[in-house]
Amino acid sequence: MSARTPVPAAQRFGDDRAAKVRFRRAVTLLLMTVVLPGSAQLAAGSKRVGRLALRVWLVLLATTGLVVGISLLWHGFAFALFLKPSVLGFVRLLLCALAIGWALLFMDAWRLGQPLELLRKQRLAVVGLNGMLCFSIAGSLLFASHVVAVQKGFIATMFGSSTVTKTHDGRYNVLLLGGDSGRDRWGLRPDSITVASIDADTGRTVLFGLPRNMLNFPFPKGSVMAEQFPDGYDCGSTCELNSLSTWAQDNKALFKGVANPGVEATAEGVEGITGLKINYYAMVNLQGFRNLVDAVGGLTLNVRDRIPIGGVGGPVTGHIEPGVQKLDGFHTLWFARSRESADDYSRMARQKCVMNAMLQQLSPQTVVTNVEKIAKASEKLVTTDLPASELGTFAELAMKSRSQPVSTVSFVPPAISTSHPDIAKIQGMVAAAVKGSAKKKVAAAGAKPKHGFSTATKAAGSSVGGSLGNLHDGYAANASTDLSSSC
Repeated sequence: MSARTPVPAAQRFGDDRAAKVRFRRAVTLLLMTVVLPGSAQLAAGSKRVGRLALRVWLVLLATTGLVVGISLLWHGFAFALFLKPSVLGFVRLLLCALAIGWALLFMDAWRLGQPLELLRKQRLAVVGLNGMLCFSIAGSLLFASHVVAVQKGFIATMFGSSTVTKTHDGRYNVLLLGGDSGRDRWGLRPDSITVASIDADTGRTVLFGLPRNMLNFPFPKGSVMAEQFPDGYDCGSTCELNSLSTWAQDNKALFKGVANPGVEATAEGVEGITGLKINYYAMVNLQGFRNLVDAVGGLTLNVRDRIPIGGVGGPVTGHIEPGVQKLDGFHTLWFARSRESADDYSRMARQKCVMNAMLQQLSPQTVVTNVEKIAKASEKLVTTDLPASELGTFAELAMKSRSQPVSTVSFVPPAISTSHPDIAKIQGMVAAAVKGSAKKKVAAAGAKPKHGFSTATKAAGSSVGGSLGNLHDGYAANASTDLSSSC
């Protein structure tokens, strides 16, 4: 037939219909690969490859469903499983293998669609669709693999200790230290000292706040510091609680085999004061804390008074205005640290409110969706001796504690003199708080706790330095059976 000879209408219609059929077939093979990887090969290619891919996919679906089902019934299983570096390493490799395998299946499905037999526009459409599906699915899997690798590296770096300690009277006691982030002082002088005493069964938590300027306190018998100061830490105004770290760093030879003498000495001082045995510690770099708050999108806090930014040795450069608001890392840090126009004990109360906000507002979803930012921020955030093997346990306890009120007890005026503390009274306060937190039912709002005054009374009063209460009567967040209501 010559080029001038017209093509019969029936032939043109047949060619168009065949082209449409081939195009639909090519698109269908790609979509089959999205829903059931390997199904395109079973239908039009190597059945051996198709069966293998489909079996792998079904096994993965069944395993994922089983893990999700168990995790919904038992949260601890998920924490224990996905906070282990070995499991995370396996998941990372699996995700990489899935990305490569799925991409190869897409390329094969595109080949099976016989793209050279398609019309030009159809061929371009199939190429575009294949590229979009291939890169979106494989790219998502590779990105997930990267996130898992970041989490694995974070856990391996931050939680390298292998020493696991048992509970003490059914509780974990974790020493929380806020490191003074002044130049040349990080890790040497704790700016904030708190013990989180956590019920190992219920997760119910009591925060014990210790003033950094406490003097004249004992150490546990047999400890390094007790040998050096058998009559207690009573060498004058320079022997404050937060100076223990500096003293120990200057006398490292006394702490043989101890990785962080400053923290060890501080822990011994805290144990001597409270009578609690410390399980683990976490020392937070307050400047790194700023980055962490930014990484999770900020914290919502109730700013009760105008909080100065700066001051105490430097100029006041701004203020945090009153009101319930979401603060970024910079302003959250100043909310917790500001001492201008406030006393240390008001600041301690504000710091506890920040701790409570972190506990209540950092949901698992927030952590998972910001894991890379959190890991990057945490590189300069935390030093801890919590073993990686215990992460699952503490993650589960954190989930339990979110649904319960946090109690606080602080050893500050008017209850306790920081220059001549009544150690017996302090340890009595600790015992009473621990006993109260172990009860299944929390005291009703407005009930007057043994130490301090009622939450209802505090809520009705005025605030000083951003904290409910005052120096004479005490601050609400420093002595509360429900920290949320005191902030």
